[in-house]
Amino acid sequence: MKKYLFLIVLTILTACGQSDSLGIDQHGVPVSEALLADQWLVINYWAVWCAPCRNEIPELNALHHRLSDKGVRVFGVNYDQLQGEALQADSQRLGIAFPVLAKDPAQRFALPTVHGLPVSYIVNPEGVWVRKLEGEQTLDSILQVLSDEGWSAP
Repeated sequence: MKKYLFLIVLTILTACGQSDSLGIDQHGVPVSEALLADQWLVINYWAVWCAPCRNEIPELNALHHRLSDKGVRVFGVNYDQLQGEALQADSQRLGIAFPVLAKDPAQRFALPTVHGLPVSYIVNPEGVWVRKLEGEQTLDSILQVLSDEGWSAP
């Protein structure tokens, strides 16, 4: 009986863990929604063939390094929906330092359909997208938008 109870509890915990996840990143590491509590999100859609995307990556890397411990998380999403080794290879090719989600979070955050690149969405700590940023962004332009939306550095 204890064995069956253990299996039931394990199944429930596993199911809960799966529903509490944004999937895996380009390295196969699970991205838990628990890590996103009280965080602003910058969700950037990119593709290796997009020249403005390639120009924007160093700015997003700088944002990631500067603010990941200050209430702002940067996530990438590959526009071509690459998975596994292909996603990891293109992420490395562009020198992406922030997590790239293998699963598009558009449905989770009710993001509009992406029609052009690059595009980024700002999601507030309540999980609601508040701004769409079309075209190539800079560290300063994203900081300004975050500030305009209510984020302030701790």
